[in-house]
Amino acid sequence: MKNLILIGGTMGVGKTTTCRELQKLLPNCVFLDGDWCWDMQPFVVNEETKAMVMDNITHLLRNFLSCSAYNNVIFCWVMHEESIIRDIRNRLEGLSFRLWNYSLVCSKEALEERLSADIQCGRRSPSVIGRSVPRLPFYEKLDTIKLDVSTIPAAEAAKKISDQIRGGQA
Repeated sequence: MKNLILIGGTMGVGKTTTCRELQKLLPNCVFLDGDWCWDMQPFVVNEETKAMVMDNITHLLRNFLSCSAYNNVIFCWVMHEESIIRDIRNRLEGLSFRLWNYSLVCSKEALEERLSADIQCGRRSPSVIGRSVPRLPFYEKLDTIKLDVSTIPAAEAAKKISDQIRGGQA
């Protein structure tokens, strides 16, 4: 059976890096980052663009899950509300897959350190700290498998996820 691996977490927690590492570990694997569907200029968030982005994401996920070449589909995004995860699941109804739903979490200090490093390198703007840190508590409330990445590198987080998926247990 195919695996759909959802990996959520606040901005800067390490979702993309962890997913890239996980992609190396799982066979017949594809990785989709929800941020790619928001990469627009100008960046406009309204009901129309939110609906379009969700349609684009679930269209891509549906196609990858339907393709015989792939057994593992990894998707990461800032999924901080249960309604986002539920909407994705509902839009994929009718497809056969096992859902693995993870939230990467970390301490406030670890997140601020990662974001500050990204700001220093020019990867993020300083405003990201004020947008990301307040979202940390949202992930603790979600019905997901929590993986604390405060003190572990992305490769180790990916290995833990891969071991669970290969072992078939959450």
